[in-house]
Amino acid sequence: MNFFLSPSFFRRARGCALAGLAAACFAAPVLAQVPAPPNASAGAVAPDMVAQRVSPSAWYVEGLSALGSGANQNFISNAAFVVTANGVVVIDALGSPALAERLMAEIRKVTPLPVTHVIVTHYHADHIYGLQAFKAKGARIVAHRAALEYLSSETARLRLDVSRKDLAPWIDDKTRLVPADEWIDGPTELTIGGVRFKLQPVGPSHTPEDLVIYMPHEKVLFAGDLVFRSRIPFVGQADSGHWIKALQTLLAFDTSVIVPGHGPLSNEARKDTELTRDYLVYLRTSMGQAAKNMTPFEEAYQAADWTAFEHLPLFRVANRMNAYNTYLLMEREAP
Repeated sequence: MNFFLSPSFFRRARGCALAGLAAACFAAPVLAQVPAPPNASAGAVAPDMVAQRVSPSAWYVEGLSALGSGANQNFISNAAFVVTANGVVVIDALGSPALAERLMAEIRKVTPLPVTHVIVTHYHADHIYGLQAFKAKGARIVAHRAALEYLSSETARLRLDVSRKDLAPWIDDKTRLVPADEWIDGPTELTIGGVRFKLQPVGPSHTPEDLVIYMPHEKVLFAGDLVFRSRIPFVGQADSGHWIKALQTLLAFDTSVIVPGHGPLSNEARKDTELTRDYLVYLRTSMGQAAKNMTPFEEAYQAADWTAFEHLPLFRVANRMNAYNTYLLMEREAP
């Protein structure tokens, strides 16, 4: 693959290469499932997608705990939907138009009402490449304004170009980036079909535009990628210091159930939020001390005690990259 990009992209490339994870870093975001496009490989098997009930009015579908690939159609993130009196509110659109169509089919098993809104937690590809399918059905898209910078960036364009190759035929020349119809700048309340949604910006954390959605009447929190349940988070170029503070904000919600961006539903809101927080804290502590002491990364990585996290899915795939990117971040943050 040929990349020619911003300094932050080169930092990512350097971090991935030195961390020994080039394939994981540059694997394109997310993929699809449902009727295969005409040029799909005959042996492709669509991952199961089954809507699971979260609360009286909410359901979610759970992506695979894996890296996105053509084989799994990049179904690696979660999406949710809430049935209101006037229509359906979807949280995140999955990683391809085909996956979004599959999600709409699951919604139709629950209600004949149309999807009126899609709220985007952040603009990572595994959560937004399905937006155009919802837009075509007339849904109104809501997201945080900070995503505009990404949408107009060379990074977004090149990532989509790479996805068209790596995730074909699920991502192709008809797949496009879709902006929001309504950009929010701060805490916002929406009442749709009698259901109240509290939209709370919590970025820059996992991304600059991170948004969580809270349903107070059912105590359900849609946490996006601030919470990775039962697996190692993808840290990437995240602002992990602010991410830790944002998790404290999440802990302040009166929450019975968390729908994470990745992983199973959480009925132990505090425990699962703290797992993500504790992992980020350990990354910053261990790599921060190494950066301060000018200890070479490889030596620092080998010396760190990963036993509290090494049993989690994707540890071997993501942890080294997370550690190296955090090492670079702590170098930059050093006084």
